[in-house]
Amino acid sequence: MEKMETIARERLSALFDGGVFTELDALRTENGEPAAVICAHGYVEGQAVCAFAQAPDINSGVMGKSTAGKIRRIFSLAAKTGTPLIGIYDSNGVYVDGTADSLTAYGKLIAASAKLSGVVPQIAVIAGVCAGSAALLAASADFVIASEKAELYLTPPFGTDAATPAVMAKAGVIAAVCADDAACAETVKSLLRRLPSNNLAGAPVSEFDEPETACTKDTLLTGIADADSLLPLYDAYGTSVETALASVRGQSVGIITTCKSGDALTADDSAKMARFVRTCDAFSIPVITVVDTQGFAADTEAARTGSLRTMTQLCGAYAEATTVKIALIAGEACGAAFSAIAGRGAGSDYVIAWKDAAIAPMRPEAAVEFLWHDKLRGAADVNAKRSELAKEYAGTLASAEKAAELGAVDAVIAAGETRQAIVSALDLTEGKRVTNLPKKHSNIPF
Repeated sequence: MEKMETIARERLSALFDGGVFTELDALRTENGEPAAVICAHGYVEGQAVCAFAQAPDINSGVMGKSTAGKIRRIFSLAAKTGTPLIGIYDSNGVYVDGTADSLTAYGKLIAASAKLSGVVPQIAVIAGVCAGSAALLAASADFVIASEKAELYLTPPFGTDAATPAVMAKAGVIAAVCADDAACAETVKSLLRRLPSNNLAGAPVSEFDEPETACTKDTLLTGIADADSLLPLYDAYGTSVETALASVRGQSVGIITTCKSGDALTADDSAKMARFVRTCDAFSIPVITVVDTQGFAADTEAARTGSLRTMTQLCGAYAEATTVKIALIAGEACGAAFSAIAGRGAGSDYVIAWKDAAIAPMRPEAAVEFLWHDKLRGAADVNAKRSELAKEYAGTLASAEKAAELGAVDAVIAAGETRQAIVSALDLTEGKRVTNLPKKHSNIPF
């Protein structure tokens, strides 16, 4: 059977180095026609990769038992060889023949993805329509990338924009929205540069240039990461947190900052951080957490939005992660937020604090009311006196130096020393080895 030139083949050519790949199961058919998916292996950015691409120009890309078998075969090959798996989705659905065959086929694929999760990186590219069970399969990947014109939904969102990548990105399903197929391919390549081949391979090391900017409150990410190495992810999800893959002195790292806004951490922020930490931990990528936050949202808000549940997930994700964890306190780290994501309880291997950081059980304003309320008595201007006392509290009991005296912080530095301090911490923790208690899995409250 002669190979057909398909949209799927073109997309794979754009992905693989030099457009060269080896096709698998090229002659398999579905109901007398070529199976509507191209499966292949080859090299992307010099790294061995397995991939499949649905072919919307073959019978509208519909999935049947045979087509699903081809994809399951590539999942199996990725597992055996320890190579990343890229899936490009564009299909109008499944064969509808009145039987459960297509449901069973997708069920087996979803199970295959779950078994592969945490073993090799999985990246899903939504290039066209991805609906129903296919959406569940795609969303099971470690990272979901989408073209602006794509559609992703479980059930048809008639009369709404719920299937658009922009909406799905705000919901935290899609990590990055790209202009077109070519931009999607470039984003996949950028991801692969930062990810190991599998969970037993070390984090990638690459050539690097020093950052052009010093580390300040306004340039935290660009001041820490190597020049041109930042790959922001989930930008549209969460209002107070930024997450990015990057490199520091050529070593791949994950960077999380809580400095995106001055707001408290919401349910979305917590879920975003937890997901990112677990992804990095699965592939032993060091996590650098930069903390400057009011803390978690107020209890009334937490009860209404389910924040307490997602915040507990966040605590569990940090505590359970065995990858290198470095915390930088670049402002306020008070209350449960410090305990959950930066302190010893969160399992931080090294904690760095700027000289003007505040680390305490409660924010300075609240501490004044609780500890020093008597000092407010008789003040001519209560608000001015409260601000004065809050500043005093931040510079004494809540100061970085006091936290260091108590063993909660390893190093107190000036902002300009941040990158070198993080480099030193990464060098120190490079050989980290941790063995957890034997168990089937944790039971954090999903």
